[in-house]
Amino acid sequence: MKEKARLENELQEFNRFFKEYEDLQTLFDLAQSEKDEPSLQEVYGVLAPLQSHVDDLELQKMLAGEADGKNAIVAINAGAGGTESQDWAQMLFRMYTRYAQHAGFKTELVDSLDGDQAGIKNVTFIVSGLHAYGLLKAEIGIHRLVRISPFDSNARRHTSFASVFVYPEVEDDIEIEVKDSDLRVDVYRAGGKGGQGVNTTDSAVRITHLPSGIVVQCQNERSQIKNRALAMKILRSRLYEKHLEDEKKKQDAIENSKKEITWGSQIRSYVLQPYRLVKDHRTGFLVSQTEKVLDGEIDGFIKAFLRCSLTGQWAKGGETLDIE
Repeated sequence: MKEKARLENELQEFNRFFKEYEDLQTLFDLAQSEKDEPSLQEVYGVLAPLQSHVDDLELQKMLAGEADGKNAIVAINAGAGGTESQDWAQMLFRMYTRYAQHAGFKTELVDSLDGDQAGIKNVTFIVSGLHAYGLLKAEIGIHRLVRISPFDSNARRHTSFASVFVYPEVEDDIEIEVKDSDLRVDVYRAGGKGGQGVNTTDSAVRITHLPSGIVVQCQNERSQIKNRALAMKILRSRLYEKHLEDEKKKQDAIENSKKEITWGSQIRSYVLQPYRLVKDHRTGFLVSQTEKVLDGEIDGFIKAFLRCSLTGQWAKGGETLDIE
């Protein structure tokens, strides 16, 4: 019934905009034949918002995957490079939380580990909202930053890497079998700044799924019970994501067009020095306003990825930016 209601709503939206388009076409033909300038201006005035609505419908069709409508669990990990990469991971965390704010999504911190001097070594958080996973799956991969290091007294240029992984949050009505015998549960005292009792008891929980080797942990709550429940939710989501990946491999859907997610095969470069540019190597989409991108304005990159996923037409070569 939910699927029927969704399809009926989509069809209703399409018919409404198509009727509006036909009316505009009739008005345009009439105004052009009679050289009616006010009517032509009226057509142009209505055309822009209609185009915006059509773009939104196109985006909805690109988010038709089985898990695209779900919430997203995002994990960011700093790469090799110590403080530089840990600071870069912190910047990415800020970028995605700001994007979530712009999109009207909610965020919930699950787990984080502070860097040795600055930034974060890793962070896991949930982004809640319609199509959060369908949009943020475009960010899966290695992200590369080039800048003058604020931690280098000689002001030299540094290259940093961080990985981003995104999983769909599994809802309670989706059956993912997890046997107790397949789990190893460890409890420990939470690390980090803590405060208010967070790191004064053994409230942190680490769950290992023995058959798959997947490990999840949660230490954000003061209650061990709450941490365990949240960790189990993430485990079920990761197992669900693994199920989706297995299905994709069976179908061989566009996998040949995707770059392997390993260090050194970055999907996107953020260059702040010697010039300013952000380029996605899969789609070829690029932006020179780096400050806006790092402030969460990544819609262009996400839409470009979705279009390439739909058409299978990826940027040739996926070349990186040579700034060494």
